[in-house]
Amino acid sequence: MLDKKVAELINVQVNKEFYSAYLYLDFANYYREAELNGFANWYQVQAQEERDHAMLFMQYLQNNGGKVTLEAIDKPDKQFEDFGGPLKAGLEHEIYVTGLIHAIYDAAYSVKDFRTMQFLDWFVKEQGEEEKNADNLVKRFELFGHDPKGLYMLDSEMAARVYNVPSLVL
Repeated sequence: MLDKKVAELINVQVNKEFYSAYLYLDFANYYREAELNGFANWYQVQAQEERDHAMLFMQYLQNNGGKVTLEAIDKPDKQFEDFGGPLKAGLEHEIYVTGLIHAIYDAAYSVKDFRTMQFLDWFVKEQGEEEKNADNLVKRFELFGHDPKGLYMLDSEMAARVYNVPSLVL
């Protein structure tokens, strides 16, 4: 059985991951409306990943005697002034999610919940990748995105991203 606080934090994370998917779908819509379909694709794939993360947290909670409580998903409320806005917001959001994962890890560590810590190890690594990818997008946009040809090339590269199922198996 999971510690009560650990279970509560995991349940909160389920909902935060679904919010992340919702947020990235909002970014995808923003780019789709601007005919930047590669950027839209990148965030649609990102939304799929976040949904899968939520499902992994749900399954872990259920497999360990926890109860999943799904909450309402907040409406994304970001307004962007340029095409770099969602990229910067995405990086900020990934840093925030990393903090949430670390808080669960800390709670599990404090009660010597080694199984949950092992489960979270994958997410700690994943968040490192998420932050690096988001940071790279911001940097590449800052270098090339203000030039129409550069923006076109970035958009074309982002269109090539394909969805990969998470490697974590429960």
